[in-house]
Amino acid sequence: MAKLTKKQKEIKKKYDLDVPYNLADAAKMVKEITSTKFDASVDIDIRLGVDPRKADQMVRGVVTLPHGTGKEVSVLVLCTPDKEQEAKDAGADHVGLDDYIKKIEEGWTEIDVIITMPTVMAKVGKLGRTLGPRGLMPNPKAGTVTMDIGKAVTDVKGGKIDFKVDKFGIIHTSIGKASFTADKIVDNAHEMINTVNKLKPASAKGTYVKSINISSTMSPGVKIDKSSITGL
Repeated sequence: MAKLTKKQKEIKKKYDLDVPYNLADAAKMVKEITSTKFDASVDIDIRLGVDPRKADQMVRGVVTLPHGTGKEVSVLVLCTPDKEQEAKDAGADHVGLDDYIKKIEEGWTEIDVIITMPTVMAKVGKLGRTLGPRGLMPNPKAGTVTMDIGKAVTDVKGGKIDFKVDKFGIIHTSIGKASFTADKIVDNAHEMINTVNKLKPASAKGTYVKSINISSTMSPGVKIDKSSITGL
């Protein structure tokens, strides 16, 4: 059995990570057990009772976190010239079309979100093999294929995130930073959990939300007592 590090021993004295905690206590705990020298991300893992292999049980959606993710999101807008100023005014980091499509074809993917218009999706669609595996492909359901470019950029910059269940039936996403107050982490977690709960597929049988854990970068996961979440 591997020996515990000094930090792990300190954590063991304070908390039992095998026991579920209410969300408020879990948020405080994650902050206490985070020991990175940088501002670590706080992540949430929601294990669902669905079979992602079935199309009618694929859980995917968008959520706007009340306090954002704490991460500076780099946004590329692929649009026609008449929409470029709207994108820039909304705060897009990169704006263009053919020049950026060429850059992506050459391997450039140094952005977090791509927003585009329905009228240019024929061009953007050709990038699917590059963007798809990286989760960068624009999607109408996520609000990243739209004519309302300005609003889409503002939403993403303000904390709107796209999420979907993975092949193991787990939704994993960032809900903030370790520098956030515990209350902000709780607010963001509540919004995320409630959004996922509302997306329960009609065909899903048995327990929908099986377990919830939160953690920070390189910290142990903290189990959440589901009964402490209103609405579950």
